[in-house]
Amino acid sequence: MKTRRLLAASIPVFLATTFAMVPLQAGAGSGVGNIPPGTQRDEDYRQSYAIHGVTNVSATTQKVSCYRPEVPFFTVGQARGYTGMTACSEAEANTGEDIGLTAYPNQAGSVANYPAPGPMLVNDHSESDLRVDPQDPNHIIASSKWFASAEGYNHVLGFYESRDGGKTWPVQGHIPGYEGFSDNTDPVGAFDGYGNYYSLILPYQFAYANATGSKLYAKSKLPNAQMPAEAVTVAVRPAGATTASDWITTRKTESGVTYPQDLDFVLVDDNQGQEPDKQWIAIDNHEFLPDGSRNPNYNTIYAMFVTFSFAGKMSKAYVSTAKALAGGHHTDWTAPQRLPSENASASDTYLLPHVDANGVVWTSITNFPSRMSRTVYSLGVDFSTDGGKTWQGPRAVPGAQGVTIPPEAYDNTTFTDGITNTFTVGSTLVNGHYPLYMSWEDYSTHHDNIFLSGSFDGGVHWTPAVKVNDNEKTDVDEFQPNLAVAGNGTVSVNFYDRRLACQLPSDSDFAGSGLELDTINPRFGSGSVPPPYGARNYCINTSVQFYKPNLTPRGHNIRISQHTWDPQLNAPWRYGSSLFSGKDTFIGDYFGNDFAGTINLATSVSTYDDGSNRQHYQQQVIATVAIP
Repeated sequence: MKTRRLLAASIPVFLATTFAMVPLQAGAGSGVGNIPPGTQRDEDYRQSYAIHGVTNVSATTQKVSCYRPEVPFFTVGQARGYTGMTACSEAEANTGEDIGLTAYPNQAGSVANYPAPGPMLVNDHSESDLRVDPQDPNHIIASSKWFASAEGYNHVLGFYESRDGGKTWPVQGHIPGYEGFSDNTDPVGAFDGYGNYYSLILPYQFAYANATGSKLYAKSKLPNAQMPAEAVTVAVRPAGATTASDWITTRKTESGVTYPQDLDFVLVDDNQGQEPDKQWIAIDNHEFLPDGSRNPNYNTIYAMFVTFSFAGKMSKAYVSTAKALAGGHHTDWTAPQRLPSENASASDTYLLPHVDANGVVWTSITNFPSRMSRTVYSLGVDFSTDGGKTWQGPRAVPGAQGVTIPPEAYDNTTFTDGITNTFTVGSTLVNGHYPLYMSWEDYSTHHDNIFLSGSFDGGVHWTPAVKVNDNEKTDVDEFQPNLAVAGNGTVSVNFYDRRLACQLPSDSDFAGSGLELDTINPRFGSGSVPPPYGARNYCINTSVQFYKPNLTPRGHNIRISQHTWDPQLNAPWRYGSSLFSGKDTFIGDYFGNDFAGTINLATSVSTYDDGSNRQHYQQQVIATVAIP
């Protein structure tokens, strides 16, 4: 209560109206909080999909994609739909990509037993990003992890592209040029001012230690000696590209290091002492400033990442910039610059940059105060007004200090959760400023809830946090919030939602659920035996909550997944050492959310069989819903 009074006393008069629109929460970090529209009955939530005219399209079932992995892993899991790494013939693949009938050029340095003996089928598609082309709202590029083996956590990045507003996704495949790495990961992209799409990629190497899927990262054991151990790189899909292979992946470097292909390296880690991770990208698309003058930061690319020192259990935040040029090219990357940190522990991560209409780039920065154990975290924002040359911050989000972090794996299931927060900037002025919006997870009630706060004066003050999820029963988890802003300023918070129970055999959509395959789960309730028919806080839907620019809610949470789905089916095993037992499976740490005009689009996981997913693989489903 003391924090709230101090905050209220410091709010300038011109902000009083905006702040009054947002009810005060029960207390920062309480995990309870006010829900401005009130709670919603489960049955009303269930029916909101039809009431709001939501549509679902299974994007990644529309094509058959294959590639030759650098590291093969053929072990097949127990029950739960696993099929193992499956050979793929030229006749099966229909994406037009190079499926690797002969080894890829950057696999030339592979040691004995690498790469895989031939092309393998892509099965799972987890974790995703989605970007609407600012120059054409019907043109959308989404990306996700492209798994050849869920059991071995063996994947590259793939993409799927639509030119009819998300109705069909005829062009898709793996992003080429990175097949010489064991994995490439963390899908995220952005369009430049010329209509070129930049994918910021985290490629890395590992080898399997044994048949259980545990991994080796020692440099002497890596499968491809001619590629770096890990890197941050860029691949560009030029404007007008039409085929799966139309990507620019090479760029001559001045470092003197020679690799089989001169990939577009932002950062190279060959020592495995300061390993990069959690990369994100933003590009300034504002050619002109609001006063009509030319924006000096137009087409500046901001590539952000953290480096982890596992010996010291620390992570440090960095940014590198370049200028986008016509044809999908760009200037040299600047030397990585350290971003301002909240405290001396320097355990910073989750950089999510966005650029406002004034050409100011903002990013969230998440700080973990303890180097050894991460139980709480705090949120703030860093910013630059000069195209990334200098940085200020962090400016703290008062309602998101010392927030209780969710567990690595939620109750009843084995999948892990990753990024705790999401951030974006507004597109319309509120009280003369472009708003900043932050949403995050809070586990202080021992179930995960999602909170939201906004700033209307450049991060100096923030509205008291309100709870986003409106489930009536509080013993369920809502997680992985994802923020987006429409051109008219409408804010959407999309998130995964476990309020609805898994299907019962008597339910009309039980047949496609695959629940009968879910027969081995060591975390499902004390003394309980799968399948999880009717299980609560187990299966998943995707939801959205809309807000006006001043964070007045527009109605209730809307269910944007047509079918409840089981996260245990074909779930990739993240670390391998606990293969097929215990926790540490994966559905993704985030998913894609964006607007095309007044239509909100999300790309999120489902294992439900709508008639196109017979094996219950993790597929990416595109949900569309109009702003209410």
